[in-house]
Amino acid sequence: MPQIYSTFLNRLGILASIGIHPSERTGHQRVFVSVRLFMALESGRADDIASVVDYDFLRARIHEVSKARHFELQETLCQEIAAACLKDKRVLGVIVTTEKPDIYPDAESIGCRIAQFASDDIERAARLYV
Repeated sequence: MPQIYSTFLNRLGILASIGIHPSERTGHQRVFVSVRLFMALESGRADDIASVVDYDFLRARIHEVSKARHFELQETLCQEIAAACLKDKRVLGVIVTTEKPDIYPDAESIGCRIAQFASDDIERAARLYV
């Protein structure tokens, strides 16, 4: 089993067009997005940004996906963010969580979490981080 490392971005606040209700189609809602990426740990890796997946890449991808269109479901937003992250061949797996904080007055948020991994071995190794 390869050694892996994880990079994460927690609760990035975005405004997204998301939801199935008529009132949700007329504007944007606050959504918090958290992403954990899993990559292979290369021995002898240089202490250089070019040798890792850059956080700026991750933040930019989330913003690109969230602004692309209206999303009916959080599940779809999660899937599209995961797919965008996996376009970088160094990313072996990803866990994406979205939270809508303004839905219920008696709940902190409602959300969705999706995990996608390139192989079962990576998924098993990733459980160490979750």
